Amino acid sequence: MRTRTHEDEAAAVAAPPSRLVITGLLMGIVLATLDGTIVGTALPVIVEDLGGLTHLSWVVTAYLLAAAVTTPLWGKLGDLHGRKGSYLASITVFLIGSVLCGLAQDMGQLIAFRAVQGIGAGGLFVGALSLLGTVLGPAGASRSQSVIGVLLPAAMIGGPLIGGFLTDQLDWRWVFYVNVPVGAAALAVIAVGVRVRTERVRARVDVAGAALLTAAILALTLLSSWGGTTYAWTSPRIVTLALVAVAALAAFVAVERRAAEPVIPPRLFRDRNFGVAQVLSFTSGAAMLAAASFLPQYMQLVRGMSSTASGLLLMPLMLGMMGAQLAIGRRVGAGGRYRHYPIAGGALATLGALALFLLGTATATWAASALTLLLGVGLGCLMQPALLITMNSAAPRDLGAASGTQALLRTIGGSLGVAVLGSVFAGRVRDDASPAGIVDGLHGVAAGTAALCAVAFVAAWWVREAPLRAARAS
Repeated sequence: MRTRTHEDEAAAVAAPPSRLVITGLLMGIVLATLDGTIVGTALPVIVEDLGGLTHLSWVVTAYLLAAAVTTPLWGKLGDLHGRKGSYLASITVFLIGSVLCGLAQDMGQLIAFRAVQGIGAGGLFVGALSLLGTVLGPAGASRSQSVIGVLLPAAMIGGPLIGGFLTDQLDWRWVFYVNVPVGAAALAVIAVGVRVRTERVRARVDVAGAALLTAAILALTLLSSWGGTTYAWTSPRIVTLALVAVAALAAFVAVERRAAEPVIPPRLFRDRNFGVAQVLSFTSGAAMLAAASFLPQYMQLVRGMSSTASGLLLMPLMLGMMGAQLAIGRRVGAGGRYRHYPIAGGALATLGALALFLLGTATATWAASALTLLLGVGLGCLMQPALLITMNSAAPRDLGAASGTQALLRTIGGSLGVAVLGSVFAGRVRDDASPAGIVDGLHGVAAGTAALCAVAFVAAWWVREAPLRAARAS
């Protein structure tokens, strides 16, 4: 086995990619993000058709767990054996899982096929990011990556609306079948349009590291799913899961230090900027998902809005995120500096979270909606630089592993954030589902969100301004 040099690992780009090719790369992100939200509105109809109400949560959990476990693995496979091939393989697995989900005849089959779909989904986001970084470089990819910041909140809003439309007008199975034409188009565009050559490396797969990472993520996922709901946080099951997670993570770090080709290379964290970017990803992911999960509760249970209307009333939050990320991508891509953005983002997001304390039982609907704008702008100013710094801090050979690590921490942050703040919400609401109880619960979530954003604000001061790399040349 030989180790590639810096020059060996740089993929050579035959020609600047067209907008069509960049669109094809971004289609994978659309598929992964949309599928995480589109299924929710179809779940009641799925249960009515297939039964298995007690296992309903696993339709979502199986997908998220499989995606989280495989994200860094897909990234590493791309680094070792070619990012284009790895990305195409992940899209193929995702489409196979989508078709199988549409053909499921009972809840057990659907859960199993959702896991297959999640395995493919784990490579969609990381594959798109690593290929964009390969063909454009961080400097050139900044504007394209800002589009990703637009796609994520857009999918969060559009997913439930599309899922509801397909379920009502066609059949719940089309929630899965709709992935096929989009995925097929992405496969065709990438296969024909993306021209890169990457030297492959003969290396032993880090089986021990992959197994320990899987065990840690599984324990954390079950802990976040069960803690405070199915079981008390102090119950033996939850405590055991926490101990397993800590032990597996500690063993994972030890194994990765000795592995020839680790799943998450420890050398990535030797760059201070990379480590700070992962803190920003974790905290902003937790804050974003918490806001998107609990603000609709206020809109529906206090303001009496429908589920669709409550989603639309979060538009200021989503538009704030979109606008901030798009603007930052354009300015940085044009040669602007980026260090001040996460600092400002942490401050704005903290203030935006604290502004949610102004929500009360008599707050006007328009005012409640408008109050989310500041939080959205702040989160956008955190998320875009975190992505940019991650890609700029990693050596060319580690782009896949770096983007996989960033996606993994954002996912885990969102999962744990919702779990912990959900427990705070439930603890304040208790059996009192009155508007006053809901508002009190939301204030608890706002306090937790503000704390997360404050951590991001402090961490952002450690970012060092570093020149953006240009695209790799042949």
